[in-house]
Amino acid sequence: MQVTGASAVNLTLITHLAVALATAACVWVFQDARMDAAVADVRLEQSNERLEAVTQARADERAITKTYQGALNAARTREALLRTEIDHLRLVSDGLRDQNADGARRLAAAPPAAVLEYATALGAVFEDCRAAYAELVPKADGHAGDARTLREAWPVIPPRPAAGSTP
Repeated sequence: MQVTGASAVNLTLITHLAVALATAACVWVFQDARMDAAVADVRLEQSNERLEAVTQARADERAITKTYQGALNAARTREALLRTEIDHLRLVSDGLRDQNADGARRLAAAPPAAVLEYATALGAVFEDCRAAYAELVPKADGHAGDARTLREAWPVIPPRPAAGSTP
């Protein structure tokens, strides 16, 4: 059967319309796939950036923790050394106290020349102690100044205002 005239035009028009609709549907599906791919690329980029940020934050945290732990370990080592030195100092101090008590007993019965020699020796020891103490003063002042500077320079997060109050 052969189509002629108006029905041929209608058939051609319907065919072209069907092809145009099929093409539009294919373009729609293709554009949808491209859009999905673009969205997936953006999500991948965001995920990679987040992963990189988390990785960097973990590395920073590990470095801070390592530094902090190192400082704590060094402080513990210094504290143990100071305890050892204090124990030794107490031992020496006890020995000096005993020597001083023994010297006082012997001085009571000593001749005047021995007392004068002992007084001279005590003066020399006292001068050595005074000089050592004088050396400690600037060190202690410097330490106190450093500690105060650190306290004053340390960053402080101000407290948050209470709920309902105005800053």
